[in-house]
Amino acid sequence: MSITVYVPCDSSAVSLGANRVANAITQEAQKRGIDIHLVRNGSRGMYWLEPMVEVATSNGRIAFGPVQTSDVASLFDADFLHGGEHTLSLGLTEALPYFQKQQRLTFARVGITDPVSVEDYIAHEGYRGLKNALALSQADVVKHVTDSGLRGRGGAAFPTGIKWNTVLNTPAEQKYIICNADEGDSGTFSDRMIMEGDPLVLIEGMTIAGLAVGATQGYIYLRIEYPHAYDILNTAIANAYALGYLGDNIQGSGRGFHLEVRQGAGAYVCGEETSLMESLEGKRGLVRFKPPLPAISGLFGQPTVVNNVISLASVPIILDKGGEFYRDFGMGRSRGTLPLQLAGNLKYPGLVELAFGATLREVLYDFGGGSATGRPIRSVQVGGPLGAYLPESQFDTPLDYEAFTEIWAVLGHGGIVAFDDSVDMAEMAKYSMEFCAEESCGKCTPCRIGSTRGYEVMTEVVNKRNLDKNIPLLRSLCDTMLNGSLCALGGMTPYPVLSALNHFPEDFGVSAEHRAA
Repeated sequence: MSITVYVPCDSSAVSLGANRVANAITQEAQKRGIDIHLVRNGSRGMYWLEPMVEVATSNGRIAFGPVQTSDVASLFDADFLHGGEHTLSLGLTEALPYFQKQQRLTFARVGITDPVSVEDYIAHEGYRGLKNALALSQADVVKHVTDSGLRGRGGAAFPTGIKWNTVLNTPAEQKYIICNADEGDSGTFSDRMIMEGDPLVLIEGMTIAGLAVGATQGYIYLRIEYPHAYDILNTAIANAYALGYLGDNIQGSGRGFHLEVRQGAGAYVCGEETSLMESLEGKRGLVRFKPPLPAISGLFGQPTVVNNVISLASVPIILDKGGEFYRDFGMGRSRGTLPLQLAGNLKYPGLVELAFGATLREVLYDFGGGSATGRPIRSVQVGGPLGAYLPESQFDTPLDYEAFTEIWAVLGHGGIVAFDDSVDMAEMAKYSMEFCAEESCGKCTPCRIGSTRGYEVMTEVVNKRNLDKNIPLLRSLCDTMLNGSLCALGGMTPYPVLSALNHFPEDFGVSAEHRAA
């Protein structure tokens, strides 16, 4: 009887040598005449341990890592296939503290199943949500999503049920489901991990969304820098079609849903839903004016649901276990769980899925382990390149949309990037303006011109020139961008700039009186 060995196919693990390790394990097993079954699973999200190899035993999976090709022969010598002791032994994967303290709902299968196997997906509670959805009315499916309290996980945090209900009640011959998989925020990778590690949960979520609102066509708008995800998604979609989980007659129900992957245009602004739809239609990615809302007039002028990967991937468990089950996690108006991505200067970078309510400090130290350099963590940017820079005095803020709004910050997509006390916050503010100038679609003046002038002003500030003139000018410019920009790119660039100035004025060479906005 063969022994099952798991080596991640996740692109971060691959970048650290996972493919070479998988090949070395296969070759060593053949050389020793040992029968193994090698599965390329997703990553468990503990990236400092990658490539992490797991072996299935009667007691559960035992992990070894980080494994390099030079370690493979000694692993076999130590009889790692039967749980033998080795210097890289980590014990039972499920018992690792980093993993054990999480509440994995959306990521329940990531790292456990073969990502493209429909049979493996079903064996681990997959497609139960779709089965329930097929037995419910469209309105009841939408009600479950509404009752769950699920909000958009892409950053805006708009209630998903309201969006779906609008599309359901807007008459049209054709409706669409779009998955925004253009994950461009710095320090974020949860979308990629789902698409590479459990693509079928996204496919199931989109299928349920299509059935719920009457849409028969779906598109995954994928960041072009994700070639591994592109291949895995297309393989998983083909397998779902082959077994009747996509197509004109889903599981004999007489109801249809079709799905395809479209690669993005390489522009950050195409992560904004209207710019994304312009790109999908074959046009330049420019932001549209609202109204009309996409839910009423979206792709090709038809009612369209546009949701983020994590939003849609959270739907199957809601339809499986009920809206109330999901709603029981979290705090306040932030219900369910959020996959947090720990990056930057941290000892233990990776993905942590937790119910809303944990504090930023708990995440940084209980999971992240503090800074990788051993120096104090001075600042954390949450929510991507448009998120505010938070000082240590705000680390006890709970991870909750409203709590972050109260401190003039955004939780966004859950990306957390840490900086130690060697960081120059004025340089970070300058980078924010430069980023906006590079990525602006150019449609509105406050973003197009404001970011360029902002970069010029920040260059003066960094060089400590004419601060009495340039600091007030910077604040005035940010006010114009904040209140006059067409979309969040220009409208939120002031968040990192002003938060850096307000919380770290000493890096700008100014005194405390400049802290006031």
